[in-house]
Amino acid sequence: MASGPSLLEEELSCPVCSEIFRDPVVLRCSHCFCKACLQHWWRDKGSQECPVCRRRGSMDPPLPSLSLRNACESFLKERSQRAEAGSEVLCSLHSEKLKLFCLEDQIPVCFVCQTSKKHENHKFRPVQEAAEENKEKLRTALAPLQEKLKAFKAVKLLCDQTAEHIKSQAQHTERQIRREFEKLQQFLKDEETARITALREEEEQKSQKMKEKIEKMTEEISSLSEQIRAIEQELGAEDVSFLQKYKDTQNRAQCTLGDPEKVSGPLIDVAKHLGNLKYRVWKKMLGTVQYTPVTLDPNTAHPLLSLSEDLTSVRYSDERREVPANPERCVGWLCVLGSEGFSSGRHCWDVEVGGVAWMVGVVKESFSSKGVFILSPVGGVWGIELTSGEYRAMTSPPTHLTVKKKLQRVRVQLDWDRGEVSFSDPSDNTPLYTFKHSFTERLFPFFSTAQVTVRICPLKVSVSVK
Repeated sequence: MASGPSLLEEELSCPVCSEIFRDPVVLRCSHCFCKACLQHWWRDKGSQECPVCRRRGSMDPPLPSLSLRNACESFLKERSQRAEAGSEVLCSLHSEKLKLFCLEDQIPVCFVCQTSKKHENHKFRPVQEAAEENKEKLRTALAPLQEKLKAFKAVKLLCDQTAEHIKSQAQHTERQIRREFEKLQQFLKDEETARITALREEEEQKSQKMKEKIEKMTEEISSLSEQIRAIEQELGAEDVSFLQKYKDTQNRAQCTLGDPEKVSGPLIDVAKHLGNLKYRVWKKMLGTVQYTPVTLDPNTAHPLLSLSEDLTSVRYSDERREVPANPERCVGWLCVLGSEGFSSGRHCWDVEVGGVAWMVGVVKESFSSKGVFILSPVGGVWGIELTSGEYRAMTSPPTHLTVKKKLQRVRVQLDWDRGEVSFSDPSDNTPLYTFKHSFTERLFPFFSTAQVTVRICPLKVSVSVK
């Protein structure tokens, strides 16, 4: 049976609302009321009389009772503290306070539980000590989660930047395609439409992939953030409450997500759309066809190198381009690769060089252009260069080349099956240098320049009808 109010509580209660005084005031008859209750009473009665003794008051307003207000505030504070103390969690078996923490069972227990058979030979710690120790463990477990969240956010930012670059690439490529097709006659409009459609399909496909990756990254970031918030909330709980949920909290603190995947690959294949565009429609426009055996891949170009619109020449630029740091891009070496690699057969292309500093040749597919690299066959590079006024084969150490006249063009011939890469002057077929090696992987043409424009020379296209 619930007990009634105490004498003190009755003394501190308003006669009108029967609650503890709120902003108490006293009348001349010495009766006290809540200020709001008294004003409400007077409005209802239409006269200023005491609700207890019915004595009419003067026109003076009731006076606030500071001493009564202080007594009410002290009483309410004490009652709140008693309520909090009474709500302390007790042992479900013995109704005793949970003062100990069992290290074997990882649960808070009372002193009676400590002596029970269930906890025989178990080790215990005081609740406060165990709570602090386990909180520290969770804080330690929280650090990797926070680092993981930071990593996911960084990768998501890169995804956002890559998505924007894909869109920019698609727009730029579309403009280029349109300019190329404007040079053709009206009957090539159907071909133009086909190319634009292919580009837009690729853009949609690759943008969708990046969108899905961004959405996945957003979900994982949200999941990690929620996981961290939940653990941080548990860290702020009372010791006993914290320890009761410690097992579950500790399980939630385990990170099940792997490291975020690196952003790679899904850029627009610009070379597929622009490379040898006229040649592929040579049957319709044979007189204007220009074919180059190698097309440059803008996705591999160093940020300080700029490519021509038709992807056949490269030049050095003092202005660094804003491009994503995709894995295939050359950032540790001023070069650009061809869009197509060779793993068999014979291949040949002429390069217009001139100037005072350039490199041309082939590089193996696994060559790392971002870390420590060796520009020689040992590092997977076969080429020749002009540097400091000297022509050299890129061997280790470099081999000086005897050249009778300044080179304007260099012919690169690759025979993958025979394991040969040879260089010559196409103006008079003078051999320059030949590398011999047993190739085991794809080789890509490479072009490097620090001062001048290097251009891939077009080939003449002819058709014979039998």
